Amino acid sequence: MRRMLCATALIVLAAHAAQAQDITIPVNIDRLSAKAVESVNVTVDGALLQLAAKFLSQSDPEQRAVKNLISNLKGVYVRSFEFAGPGEYSDADVDALRAQLKAPLWSRMVNVRSTRGGENVDVFFKMEKERIAGLVLIAAQPQELTVVNIVGAIDLDQLASLGGHFGIPKVDAGTVHK
Repeated sequence: MRRMLCATALIVLAAHAAQAQDITIPVNIDRLSAKAVESVNVTVDGALLQLAAKFLSQSDPEQRAVKNLISNLKGVYVRSFEFAGPGEYSDADVDALRAQLKAPLWSRMVNVRSTRGGENVDVFFKMEKERIAGLVLIAAQPQELTVVNIVGAIDLDQLASLGGHFGIPKVDAGTVHK
């Protein structure tokens, strides 16, 4: 699941830039890498995204779509940790991040809690001028923790147009309420 979340996060680079986010991934989250048996740290800022966009072809429709979506993105940050056993991290380790995701700026879009499997997923979004201006995903399992922060306005119609390509599931954008 962690690998799928990371792949999805990189695909979700499909966005236009917006004003800077107020969210930062707390230092205590990065310190978890010392406890983890496997960790992923992806930090892609605007300059690196612009460089990557230069390698995408305008003549290939799929690459052109991705290039358009990331053309003004400000950053994507992913931290993912896999632990040898449960209890290697606590809710307190992510509380500093969750504390930043409060109304009125942020709204929770998804909240999944499983007492059976101990899996918790939260997806928050920030609205600016009637557009999604940022997205934060927190996926916590007993032996895994993943945090994704996408900085920039996410155009759901453009994102949906990539459905069926690059491993992104095909979604009917008409059923998604903005």
